[in-house]
Amino acid sequence: MTNHQPSPDTVMRLINGYWATGILAVSATHSLFNHLEDGAGTAAALADRARISERGAQTLLDGLVSIGLVERDDGRYRNTAEASAYLVDGKPGSLSSFARLKLTHMGSLADLAEVVRVGGPVTNPVVEVANNPHWEGIVTAIAAQSVPAATLAAELLGLAGAGEITILDVGGGSGVYSGIWLEANPAARSTQLDWEPINAIARRLLTERGVADRFTTVDGDFHTTDFGTAAYDVAVYSHIAHQEGPESNVEVFTRLRQALRPGGTLVVNDYVVDDDRSGPAFPLLFASEMLLKSKQGSTWRRSDYHDWLAKAGFTDVSFHSAPPATLVIAR
Repeated sequence: MTNHQPSPDTVMRLINGYWATGILAVSATHSLFNHLEDGAGTAAALADRARISERGAQTLLDGLVSIGLVERDDGRYRNTAEASAYLVDGKPGSLSSFARLKLTHMGSLADLAEVVRVGGPVTNPVVEVANNPHWEGIVTAIAAQSVPAATLAAELLGLAGAGEITILDVGGGSGVYSGIWLEANPAARSTQLDWEPINAIARRLLTERGVADRFTTVDGDFHTTDFGTAAYDVAVYSHIAHQEGPESNVEVFTRLRQALRPGGTLVVNDYVVDDDRSGPAFPLLFASEMLLKSKQGSTWRRSDYHDWLAKAGFTDVSFHSAPPATLVIAR
């Protein structure tokens, strides 16, 4: 009987996984995905349009083929469907600016061994403060992540035909939920609670969308700012629960329940893991980001959300896949 030794290929690719981040981010920096979308299908053509060396263009193309974002067809290169949808600038779901941002975060991984040992950040995680100048870059970069989930939520809730509803978006960032939902429903109005510099970004972006006349902002910290009582039909809590601990999430969910009118709906969007923590893959991996950058955060299980929402007074909780995230809808 032949003893088949496992291949080291997967382990080698993972050890050198930072190459993938670098190749993707630098390709986005030089707009390679845009040029490929416009028909530049050779290293020479890409080099000319991007104003980079042909050797550099060929190296990036080889790397992009390796990581599955570019394919060769009859001797020419083209974007895969995923790259076309999510890495071409100007498309609603484009994550190219997020890829560029992540390249600047790679140095923080050097602290991960010590972070794992002590169970949290080894330096003060200063990003979660109102006056950090990084907000302009990060708020706009991460907005596209929520486009699929916000679109799906609008469909699941039938928002387009819901009439004169009022929406509360807690920690709404770029205002992406309000933008998509107000476009879908011309009679709806939305209020976003966030820090003043972030709200200023959201107002600008929603002005560009043409819906700012139905968009209001409240400046403040959601931990301490009153949400009101029976004031809204729909509330949103997107990509915040992962940075909070269990007690904080129960407290916020309770106040959101109070802020909703009878029959109102809470929409939570986050990276949710299965109860046995066997998947999905991305939320499991994202837990390391929370260990590195937050004092209490994690990627929480479906059972955690169900328990917290029940404690907050919600009786109907459902989960809907919006890869790589999950929508949790509670009434």
